[in-house]
Amino acid sequence: MSDPTPPISYTFEVPARPPVYIVAPRRRRPYWLHILLLLITLATTLTVGARLEYNFLHNLPAFSEDSVVLPLFHLQWLLQHPANLVLGIPFSMTLMGILLAHEFGHFVVAQRNGVYATLPYFIPAPTLIGTFGAVIRIKSPIRSRQALFDIGIAGPIAGFVVGLPVLFWGLALSKPMAPMAADSALNLGYPLIFSLVHRVLAPLTPHAVPLGNLYLHPVGIAAWVGMFATALNLLPGGQLDGGHIIYAVAPRAHKWVTRACILVLIPLGIFFWPGWLVWAVILAFTGLRHPNVPQWPPLDNNRRWLVLVAVLLLALTLALAPIRGGSLLGS
Repeated sequence: MSDPTPPISYTFEVPARPPVYIVAPRRRRPYWLHILLLLITLATTLTVGARLEYNFLHNLPAFSEDSVVLPLFHLQWLLQHPANLVLGIPFSMTLMGILLAHEFGHFVVAQRNGVYATLPYFIPAPTLIGTFGAVIRIKSPIRSRQALFDIGIAGPIAGFVVGLPVLFWGLALSKPMAPMAADSALNLGYPLIFSLVHRVLAPLTPHAVPLGNLYLHPVGIAAWVGMFATALNLLPGGQLDGGHIIYAVAPRAHKWVTRACILVLIPLGIFFWPGWLVWAVILAFTGLRHPNVPQWPPLDNNRRWLVLVAVLLLALTLALAPIRGGSLLGS
């Protein structure tokens, strides 16, 4: 008899490196939509900026009653004097530049972390500034708390870095308030960063006046909008940038911090500016849950120190009463 067939043995080699998964190709970006929204927003902000510049040059109230009721957009005035549209360039370019810086801060850091994000979508709207701002959309999972933190804080830092020199420029272009211009339908309240920059520029200004008596140039108004947007995004709750930062630092605390933020916004809305009540409602309906992000690894110490930067930016850019005289109590 022949020998039995020897058993067949198999050898399995464990790879030294973890397996690499190839991500499916991403769909093409709808560039046409980004470009279309960009052009429409350019038109709306130019229209608003033209009227702001015209009012500034002629010592008229920055925001008249008709511009508050129908902010879009003195179209008859522009059709009669189309060359006036050029006056809107400083305001429009400044505002859109700050908004772009903020959103591209998110976008660039998302790309570096392997997170798929859309390009910025501008939102044109018939508002006093011609837009509701700009947004990007995250369309892939965020794989770590570090990545979430970096993406969340990058936008406010980028927007502030661009907005700060713009603020210096805007205040330098501003002038003492004329009697006719003082009758504006809206009076802006200034955050701390405005007071600090105004103090720095005061020795360099021939006829320095208190910040409250200053007729803000349209570039300064754009800087104000940029700082206000930074403060709103840094509110510590929901899926705002501040909410992302809180979740990255302490995921379990996110819901409770959001609730605390809502409770703080309610008295602010009653005593300072009713718009805070709107944000309290937004956070209450949309902000208590946050998309899941892996808990490990936790944030490193360097990123935890950057939390102080976010807190500082919020303190510098937040105005308790962004619109003066808007208290529900009438004071």
